[in-house]
Amino acid sequence: MHGSNQLVAYAFPVVALGGPLLLGLWGAVRGLTSPAPSSRGRRDWKLVFASAFTYALAFNLIFFIQELFLVLPKATVPGLEPTLYHNNHHWQGSDPIASLYQGTGALAILVTGCLFALWLRLAPPRSAGRRLFVLWMAFHGFFQSLPQVVVGAILPGNDVGMAMDYLALSPTAKTIAAFAALFLMSAIGLRLTWQLLSSAGARSDIDSPGKRTSFVFFTGTLPALIGILLILPCRVPGSIDQVVLVPVFVAIIGMAWIQAGAWRLYGAPAGDTRPVQRVREPAFWLLVVFTIFQLVLRPGIPFF
Repeated sequence: MHGSNQLVAYAFPVVALGGPLLLGLWGAVRGLTSPAPSSRGRRDWKLVFASAFTYALAFNLIFFIQELFLVLPKATVPGLEPTLYHNNHHWQGSDPIASLYQGTGALAILVTGCLFALWLRLAPPRSAGRRLFVLWMAFHGFFQSLPQVVVGAILPGNDVGMAMDYLALSPTAKTIAAFAALFLMSAIGLRLTWQLLSSAGARSDIDSPGKRTSFVFFTGTLPALIGILLILPCRVPGSIDQVVLVPVFVAIIGMAWIQAGAWRLYGAPAGDTRPVQRVREPAFWLLVVFTIFQLVLRPGIPFF
């Protein structure tokens, strides 16, 4: 392994996991992350489960966008015959440009994440349920794409790594791209924490560091963990990396900064959203996606 690849390989867990751990420990040492029993915020279980279903729905939609934009560019190349599946894509034929097009999926969902983040910033929905949908779409757009840049700088066989090699990026350029992605992951995670807190029904739910930590756990971290279980049926059958490792990896890497930084965000807005009335709406759309994935996409759709 090249020296710069080793540097990125060591930096990835240190920044992506060690950084949030230190931030969380800082809050714990200061006694700011655990609310006193008498001062716990209200627990809105409709919001918790709506967030879980919405998290799983957004994961599947973003993953579909990625695979679709891995297939569409290849379909324009004579001699390449791509097929889209529910949890992957394959192609027959050979052309050097296929390596470049292995990076178009990550690029497409990164752009999608940016668009939803812009929506969240400029015109956040007033409905808490819809605001969560926009937030989780931005979350998955970023945290399904940016880690691929880091992994691509380490492993040439990764999708983004193949695109980097096609572009003849030097080891130094790959390292710069990887560290830029790591920085963006931390900055975006902390920013999305603020947006997640804004879905609180009342200012009193997040008016102390401990309440903010608790609110983010029950509205973000716990739904992400539940969401993994909801995602798995949409991805079977497949290898363990396709079915299990990808959703687990995204949840851990993405929620680490969001959970760890919740205690420190004084002044986050709250109380300007309409509460979740029905959990069945995101559950219904997740069922629709599951049905399409298993009945339509699982056999494979050829693009040639």
